[in-house]
Amino acid sequence: MYFCKKTRLMKLLNHYIGSMLLLAIIVVSPQAIKAQTDSTSRYMLMPLVYDNQQPQSSTMPAAIQGLKLSDDWLNKAQQRWDRVHDMRYRLMIDNPGIVRFNEDSLPKPPKEVVVETDPSSAELQVEANKIDGEKFKPVDRREVKMHNWLHSFVGSLHGTQAYISNNWYQGGENNLNLLADVQWDCNLNQKLHPKWLFNNTLHYRLGIATAKGDSLRSYSINEDNFQFDSQLGYKAVKNWYYSATLLFKTQLLNSYVTNTRNLAASFLSSGELNLGLGMTYNYKDKDGYKTLTLSISPLSYNMKICRDIVKLDPTKFGIDAGKHTKHSFGSAVEMKFEWKITPSISWKTRFYAFTDYKYVQGDWENTFSFSVSSHLNTQIFTHLRYDKSRPWNADWKYWQFKEILSFGLTYKFATK
Repeated sequence: MYFCKKTRLMKLLNHYIGSMLLLAIIVVSPQAIKAQTDSTSRYMLMPLVYDNQQPQSSTMPAAIQGLKLSDDWLNKAQQRWDRVHDMRYRLMIDNPGIVRFNEDSLPKPPKEVVVETDPSSAELQVEANKIDGEKFKPVDRREVKMHNWLHSFVGSLHGTQAYISNNWYQGGENNLNLLADVQWDCNLNQKLHPKWLFNNTLHYRLGIATAKGDSLRSYSINEDNFQFDSQLGYKAVKNWYYSATLLFKTQLLNSYVTNTRNLAASFLSSGELNLGLGMTYNYKDKDGYKTLTLSISPLSYNMKICRDIVKLDPTKFGIDAGKHTKHSFGSAVEMKFEWKITPSISWKTRFYAFTDYKYVQGDWENTFSFSVSSHLNTQIFTHLRYDKSRPWNADWKYWQFKEILSFGLTYKFATK
């Protein structure tokens, strides 16, 4: 009797060890056996505990089921785990006598004890470890302050620079170009005010470049745009809002015609103000990667401004000669879209158009950002403009275009 039990146990151990070796040979290469089988080996050698009945994946030996392995590492790991689990389950089903415990009859874990020595009696005193409740005081709960207004700020300083020695074989000139860009957004928190939409954006761009060809000035301003946008809306249905929009833009500094003292533009020369009533569509995906705002204003008022009509010709800005302002009524549309394509690449675009049904003016701006790090990035900015109220140009007609490629520092922060 004893011999039969011993023989059966030896066969069982041989089957168990052989299956485990076969599994290791098939699943992993010799170079990766240790790295890939640590967790499965530990699980394989743990005591057998029967928890519940499970369907077996196949009547074939567990090791043979893994001959067709997926190229995906996660699938491979899952297959290895399934094979080990099947092997343990088959072992318990075929040999229930070696299963000492099931899920309901597991022994209680041993209590944690503290062992102290008593030199006077030369004995060890064993006592249960007592947990001091004072050491585990509950953490103070702090109320999370919800912000009614969500702020975000993006500031950047980009530039290009070139130095060329005076004996450079191809010639050329030294140059330095700087572009500063600041944008501040202040939006009403829609989680606290779901019925309302109130977005405000303040944006300023300033570009300065060395002017070697200008005998009167050492630098020139090639970009100067101050712009304020505001949208106020009340929810109509889903993502649509009854809305009022405001747009104001001008430049802040004086710019001059090359080699002259004649002004090309200055503060409020030109300037533009637009007010509109209509509907606004506001959408933001759940991950925050895409944001779309579309404002349609069938009723729109537009005012063009030229503050200085002595040094500047107002007709260059679409204003009648001798006039400071021009008022128009018509319709307007504005679309803003931001897309974070990847963690390091983003695209931001803005389209705006206004018409009084006699003339049309529009702007389409695109900014592509390529981040090198959290504070270094490259930007490509393009601005296409159409304004039929401006004088005709033989080359561009009523179209205008600007493109800037820059690299530099960027700083961001936002409230959540």
